[in-house]
Amino acid sequence: MTALTRADLLSLERYAVERPAFRARVIAHKKRRQLALGAHLTLCFEDRLTIQYQVQEMLRIERIFEPGGIDDELAAYNPLIPDGRNWKATLLLEYPDVDERRAALSVLVGIETRVWFEVAGHARVFAIADEDLERSRADKTSSVHFLRFELDAPMVGALRTGAALSAGVDHPAYAAAVEVGGGLREALLADLA
Repeated sequence: MTALTRADLLSLERYAVERPAFRARVIAHKKRRQLALGAHLTLCFEDRLTIQYQVQEMLRIERIFEPGGIDDELAAYNPLIPDGRNWKATLLLEYPDVDERRAALSVLVGIETRVWFEVAGHARVFAIADEDLERSRADKTSSVHFLRFELDAPMVGALRTGAALSAGVDHPAYAAAVEVGGGLREALLADLA
């Protein structure tokens, strides 16, 4: 996928008019790009559209309209767009109860590197996590992480010819595994184009 440029973005005035319809489109798009791994971990897969929405929202919230400021936002968010050889996802650890969340985050340190994908017949691919900044400490992890999954050409070829795809997490305090199919599988394949 190609990086976003200023030409891809709407002005603040135009975005204000088009935002309701654009937002509804992106929300529907994002729902098809989510994967639950157990009861508390969700992966939200990013692509050009989801990142365009993030940039537009940041420009709107921060009232950024000068070219330099727009370029700064593009530089911050463009790395989250898959480049055709990988998937990029936001990992969310979701615990509605504050005390339960605090306890869970203290035992789930390192979980971001234990999330994996497996193409049938190939080795698991573990996440490369938080390349922009460290989000875990020795005593606590964050509830949000940014992940990248790098696939090699044989894996991509196998997926395109129908090989099964599974995903999971194998942290000592949290384990889950699922088969990836349907619309999410199609979206992930499209990200590898």
